[in-house]
Amino acid sequence: MNYDELALELHRQYRGKITTALRDTSELDRTKLSAYYSPGVGAVSREIAAHPDQLGTYTWTNNLVAVISDGSAILGLGDLGPRASMPVMEGKALLFKHFAGIDSIPIILDVHTPDEIVATVKAIAPSFGAINLEDIAAPKCFEIEERLKAECDIPVFHDDQHGTAVVTLAGLINAMKVTGRELDELKIVIVGAGAAGVSIAKLIDRYNNVTYPEGGAGARLFAVDSKGVIADSRTDLNDSKRRLLAYTNKSGFTGQLQDVLQGANVFIGVSQAGVLTPELIALMDDNPIIFALANPTPEIMPDVALAAGAAVVATGRSDFPNQVNNAIAFPGIFRGALDHGVTQITDEHKLAAAEAIAGLVEHPSADEIIPSVFDDRLVSTIAAVIV
Repeated sequence: MNYDELALELHRQYRGKITTALRDTSELDRTKLSAYYSPGVGAVSREIAAHPDQLGTYTWTNNLVAVISDGSAILGLGDLGPRASMPVMEGKALLFKHFAGIDSIPIILDVHTPDEIVATVKAIAPSFGAINLEDIAAPKCFEIEERLKAECDIPVFHDDQHGTAVVTLAGLINAMKVTGRELDELKIVIVGAGAAGVSIAKLIDRYNNVTYPEGGAGARLFAVDSKGVIADSRTDLNDSKRRLLAYTNKSGFTGQLQDVLQGANVFIGVSQAGVLTPELIALMDDNPIIFALANPTPEIMPDVALAAGAAVVATGRSDFPNQVNNAIAFPGIFRGALDHGVTQITDEHKLAAAEAIAGLVEHPSADEIIPSVFDDRLVSTIAAVIV
């Protein structure tokens, strides 16, 4: 199947993927028109002016998410500009509606500095019940999300960071069961120091702290970029990579990928094709766990990783087992936030979502550590823990 050709054909045929629809589908007569518009709608405006917290009671903001991008980090394609991001934002809106019944509007921004993006999103935030940031490059994505979370009174969630981290942790929880390992036995190497890499490291570190509240060892985490292990001794680290030092390499280890992979149990790749080879897997501990999440081509193909001794392999692709797909997590997270009046999506929410996702796989196996994105239980199960 040539998915490039199919995608072009379908998008051209339907001229996009989404539209709006009326909630009240009964006949629009003169009486109802006078209630929904002039003169009756004025009463609703006055009610909301007097009681701003009732906006969601009287308008669609109770179920409405803004999906926002500046196009600076589109999928694995890089900075293609805001217009090129629209098909991806529409796709996100499709997933919101199909899986969680959530209305959403794609918004592409032709402004690119943190100050401009924050000001723009704040200005339109009253129109929505939540904000989903998407495909905004690191390191500015961190500042933008943090400022918006502090300055808006609705949930703000950068899915490239947190959706990936939640599903990765869910898969790791079950991969440990398959390989008979405990968290404090793991040496984890994360390759890729962008938005997803930082968030994965942070969430696993948080999982360490929750699992071992008395300060036990937990998993040992290391991050690697194209120049080697992220270490405090390096003088070339940008803000994004410096963030990783809060969660990784507590021992100050220095070296290259082949050095830090010695005896490692887990490889998590959010980088580029070809980074991992059978020779590098041979340096790892027996029966390693390989999450090769680069898209569209993973750091190593699953059949090659398995032949090299991997016990469990996950990718970001739908044509192999164990797809780490953000769509497994974000519809349920937003469904729960909207339904339960959650104004901040916290690390505790993300951990709860990861454990809920992992729990849906009743008997984890090498070929099933993550539930399918089409599992009908996902949204309701995740939404129930976002409170």
